[in-house]
Amino acid sequence: MYIHLGGEKVVLSSEVVAIFDISIEKSSKISKQFVSHAIKEKQVVRIGEEEPKSIVVTGDAVYYSPISSATLKKKSNVSSMI
Repeated sequence: MYIHLGGEKVVLSSEVVAIFDISIEKSSKISKQFVSHAIKEKQVVRIGEEEPKSIVVTGDAVYYSPISSATLKKKSNVSSMI
């Protein structure tokens, strides 16, 4: 199954490790460190021009998605994410 992350980006649901609300980036020190490391490694992909609402982590990249984490969760049909 595929998940549309916004814009023209689609990933296999089996590749998704986690889906987070964008607010976690500001509220968690570990999340900030994780994203900073991903930026240094050039693994962060910002989808579209809109304000990001969620962070989607795959084995290869960290995506900033304009689609809410709740909507992505519904699309992925995986209840253990968020």
